[in-house]
Amino acid sequence: MEDGSLDVDDLFGDPNSLDLGLPAAQPPKGLAQRLDEMRLLGCCQKVAWSRLGCIAYISQDGQRVNVRYLHCRPSDGKWVLSDDHPIQQLNGGNTLVHLSWNEPGSELAVVDASGRVSIFSIALALNNISMSRQIVQDQADDGAQVVGMAWLNAPRAYHAFHQASKLNVRWEYSSFRRRPIGPFHPANKSAILCVTRSGVLRFLYQNPDNRWAEISTDLKTTAHSDRILTHAAILPTPGGILVTTHSAYGRISLYRLQVTWTPNQWEPQGRPPSNPNFPVPAFRISQSKIEHPSLIFTPNREQSQSTGDAAPPPHNPLYFLTRLEVIPGQSGNTPGSSSGPLIMAVYSVPAQTPAQNQQQNTSPSVIVRWQLETTTLSLHPVFEEVIARKANIQAKEMDFRRLQDIYMDRHIISIEYNEFGNVLVVVYDDGSITFYDARTMTLYKGMGDTNTVTSMAQAGFQYPLDTAGNHICFSPNGCLAVVLDPDWQPKLRMMEHSFGQENGSFDENKYSAAIAALALTFSRGCGSDLNTDDILMIVLQHLNPEAQTTFISEVYRALPLKCDFTTEQDKLMQQQYIPRCLSLQSALGFKNYFSPRTLSASLCWWILHIRHACIVFTSFLKYKAQKENEPHDLDVLRMVHGNVRWALDFSHYILDGLFELADELQPYFNDKETFAQKVKSTSSLPLLLVLCSMSRAFLRTICRGLRGVHSHHTTSPLSGETRMYYGEICQMISKSPVSIEVYEKLLSNVDSAVRRAYESVGWGENERPGPERDLLVSCRIHNVLVPAVLGILQATLPAIRPEIDYMAIYLADYSWLGVRAGDRRTEYLRRTRPIDIIKKSPIRPTLGSTPGPAPTPNQDGGKPSGQTAGRGRRRCTRCCEISGDVSMPRTVLWFRYIVLVGTIRQCPCGGLWALETAPSSEDDMGGQSAAAPST
Repeated sequence: MEDGSLDVDDLFGDPNSLDLGLPAAQPPKGLAQRLDEMRLLGCCQKVAWSRLGCIAYISQDGQRVNVRYLHCRPSDGKWVLSDDHPIQQLNGGNTLVHLSWNEPGSELAVVDASGRVSIFSIALALNNISMSRQIVQDQADDGAQVVGMAWLNAPRAYHAFHQASKLNVRWEYSSFRRRPIGPFHPANKSAILCVTRSGVLRFLYQNPDNRWAEISTDLKTTAHSDRILTHAAILPTPGGILVTTHSAYGRISLYRLQVTWTPNQWEPQGRPPSNPNFPVPAFRISQSKIEHPSLIFTPNREQSQSTGDAAPPPHNPLYFLTRLEVIPGQSGNTPGSSSGPLIMAVYSVPAQTPAQNQQQNTSPSVIVRWQLETTTLSLHPVFEEVIARKANIQAKEMDFRRLQDIYMDRHIISIEYNEFGNVLVVVYDDGSITFYDARTMTLYKGMGDTNTVTSMAQAGFQYPLDTAGNHICFSPNGCLAVVLDPDWQPKLRMMEHSFGQENGSFDENKYSAAIAALALTFSRGCGSDLNTDDILMIVLQHLNPEAQTTFISEVYRALPLKCDFTTEQDKLMQQQYIPRCLSLQSALGFKNYFSPRTLSASLCWWILHIRHACIVFTSFLKYKAQKENEPHDLDVLRMVHGNVRWALDFSHYILDGLFELADELQPYFNDKETFAQKVKSTSSLPLLLVLCSMSRAFLRTICRGLRGVHSHHTTSPLSGETRMYYGEICQMISKSPVSIEVYEKLLSNVDSAVRRAYESVGWGENERPGPERDLLVSCRIHNVLVPAVLGILQATLPAIRPEIDYMAIYLADYSWLGVRAGDRRTEYLRRTRPIDIIKKSPIRPTLGSTPGPAPTPNQDGGKPSGQTAGRGRRRCTRCCEISGDVSMPRTVLWFRYIVLVGTIRQCPCGGLWALETAPSSEDDMGGQSAAAPST
């Protein structure tokens, strides 16, 4: 048979097309309803992920809000989504339509179909959310439906990062100080701006007494009478708040809003309660521009626009607006030319089959963009002279400049803007997720330039095609996504990367760029106080231990950390990124709640514990110095008591380990080469803790704190239980087998030995961070530190041995610390009697406790309602450690002290708390209880 002898169309009897009778592809389930919802109302976000890591979503019936969170499972160390935790205090009966978190991620606004706004705040844990503004404060009104909403920014500057550039096979990370964009609440409280369907601008703000107030005004319109709005977008800029609205008639209007406060500063000291004189806001609104998007898809658009304010032609019946956004302009800190904000609108057609779209020659969605530019008004010379006399300024206005439209072959259900990397995330109806440069709309298909990294998307990270859904939200750093599937169940999606493994070959440049992208994203998260559990999950899932070490090394390079505190130990507590890096390393080495971490992870983990004890002691002494006349709080003393006992026992454990290592290595003291090999291969945690300048500086701070706590006993009037607790604290310190002075002498001698080791090879401030970083990242003892180890074991320890009760520290039981790996008694106590990571005391089981919902504080911060406070416990979502405090502090002193220590929402490791009910018998972390070890 010849190739050209067969006509396929003739064979099937159709001269026009090949139709096999297959059913046409149908739009995804629920897409038509979702598009209709997005067309009618701009605020219809059903799932939202806060910067703290809490995921909130509206139930399918629209009557309640559930929260979830990422957490590490104690039984096997895997990161998973938690179960549902419903918010119990919602009322009103109307359908809930929208969720929005504030910038810090601690407060959640919930909006119903009548425009009523209720606000909740995270109190003690991610699943412990209390109401701060009740929904019944608003009147139900269809005209009050919220079409646009935005929280005011927090007045806090932070470190930001432009990009990572490869120079001479090393990555350099360019950072800058990012200034916050106002307006701000003078009392540093929350405020939220809403635009309603009827064109009313509502401003909800919280007073210093935590009560919510509100002002409102109408958006003044000119040249038309269209007042019914469908969408609104709000963006704070240095020149004021930009408010962009879309009306039911199809017009897009731009307003500039100025918010002023009277008074513009708030100083609570000395103000009488009867006349607090709280700051009161006021509006000033100016309209800048009106655009007629009904002409967008009209061929003679330019000719029609020349009619000015005349009534535009009728709507294009095919496309309707489904999303309206305002994207910030490039600031002067960003490399490249600065530009103004960008208005972005998504227009879609009704949900149809691909065949119907092709037949009508239409794209399912179109992205329309306008660049906002500042132009100088052309005035008559007479007016220019009047303006020149009043002020040496020029009259300016905002103008629209239409950019090229972007036509999509699928329906867009969501667009998200990642400001850090200037990335636009577009989600389609089939579940696919693509990334674009927000300015040029260039599609990120993979790694192009392997020498420059601006974001994870630009470095080649992509979301594989997975669960499709009509509602989606992204994690704080954009590495993960949660999708509500057709059954309305939250499903987790994760970014993936080849890490250089492509087509059976390995590309070192792509692998290096991917690691740099992760380090850059983690650094951005640390600088802006984002929860970084999503990055941690990506690293654990996709990087082997060797690659994880490379990633950690890049993080230390990206963040401004020198790691060397040999000579500047007092500056250690001022380093805000140190606990973030230590927490990252300890989490990467976590296996499960009962198995020991890897050596490098254990080193960082116990440095975090030592740092926590430093904060406990220094905060206590600082507060008591300022409040000498206030009585002691028993909860404060209990925390100090537990941490004193822990600090003493842990310091004894370190000393015992050093003596044990000295006995082990004593035969090799005279053989320098063999001794050096033994030292480099040792896995002695006590030796690493005293060699590392960071932990050594913390230990010296603990010694000063213990001495201060002991001396405070003689200067404070004590009675009752206060005297009992203080007596026990001082007795523990006084009867310690190693006095504080002797331990300080040990640390001082170690300081001298390390300093001499560096000086002997001529190393100064530029060279010392290398060996210190090796100690932290990989527990590798550099050659330069081997003489210091020899001096510690051979000279320092024998010198202090006569001054201590060596037999007491040798026979002491350190199993309750949980520090000795592989010890049966340590595992038994960890299973049967967990230790409160904050108070460093055993958690007593609650008698008669029954499973139930997590306790929730009242609006006034008092005891939880509906059940007994203290029934459950809190577990860290990252390190899985436990705290027994599940209620708000009962006294002002206790609350202030906890704020200083910083453990209200966060664990000492930096992870967030989650409430759980106390188990009735065996621990609920998987596995059987360990048999009690024989003694």
